[in-house]
Amino acid sequence: MVAVTVNSLKPLAWTPFLSSLNSFNWAWSFVSIPRKTSRLRPLSCQMAASEGDTQIMTKVIDSHLHVWASPQEAAERYPYFPGQEPSLPGHVDFLMECMEEAGVDGAFIVQPINHKFDHSYVTSALKKFPSKFVGCCLANPAKDGSGIKQLEDLVLKDGYRAVRFNPYLWPSGEKQMTNEIGKTLFSKAGELGVPVGFMCMKGLLLHLQEIEKLCTEFPSTVVLLDHLAFCKPPKNDEERRGFSELLKLSRFPQIYVKFSALFRVSRNPYPYEDLSQVLAELVSSYGAHRVMWGSDFPFIVAECGYKESREAVSYLAKQGHLPSSAMEWIMGKTIMQLFDGKWSDIAN
Repeated sequence: MVAVTVNSLKPLAWTPFLSSLNSFNWAWSFVSIPRKTSRLRPLSCQMAASEGDTQIMTKVIDSHLHVWASPQEAAERYPYFPGQEPSLPGHVDFLMECMEEAGVDGAFIVQPINHKFDHSYVTSALKKFPSKFVGCCLANPAKDGSGIKQLEDLVLKDGYRAVRFNPYLWPSGEKQMTNEIGKTLFSKAGELGVPVGFMCMKGLLLHLQEIEKLCTEFPSTVVLLDHLAFCKPPKNDEERRGFSELLKLSRFPQIYVKFSALFRVSRNPYPYEDLSQVLAELVSSYGAHRVMWGSDFPFIVAECGYKESREAVSYLAKQGHLPSSAMEWIMGKTIMQLFDGKWSDIAN
């Protein structure tokens, strides 16, 4: 278990999304981001009628989001990786405004591909808001093994508390994450006490054997499966097998699942109603104490809105008849426990 010193910090005041863009003299100020809409009335209105049935949660923690520099910041100090210039605003001050408006107390920042292995922007956010954020660095699987030292430095010197494995960054022709470099990185993460997050963007089945092998050989390394391991609500045999394998992975006690980026796995528009049964089955297999909500900010802002992404989970849990105690775990207690009670000192 990882121990991190966390300071108290009161939430900042919120200003609306468009106002926040116009308040900065950046290239994003002229960008209009359409938000996908639903014919359903706002979930906040739907849930208000049953507010008395819902237990007030002390902390809400977003287990998956990204931040990257504004164009001005990129030009001056934090350059984007060539060819990975973002099309959406994702600077940390915008995130703070969204979190305040949504009532989200803290977040787990995953290093974005937009800066690739240059962690300086995320590191600056972690230092600026030490009580709000925990950082997840990006594993560098370079053949020369330089990524091992990079991981150690990011954890021991810069305070990162997790590492992401993006299998599509492994050298072509390699046996992906179970090659010598992958095993060393995975083992080192366990030694350092930091979880490994897997991004299975091309499907869980493609990476299932690697994940099983790593978890079997290195049971002390905690694992986070991002975005339900990209398993959609099953409609054909291959999807049913993929979702079944996701549930079977619960046999590894070190595996946790992020119920995150719902727009990426749902076939329905907001509030993603086809995921209510998926959530119920995840909780049945893993227990709520191994499931955590994540927004996938800033991508979610254009899909339904940041606040709405939080409300969608409450709606889906209600549809799936999950108790309020399960929601407390999913919305914050799971990730707080995983990181030894971090964020617990944030003032309500």
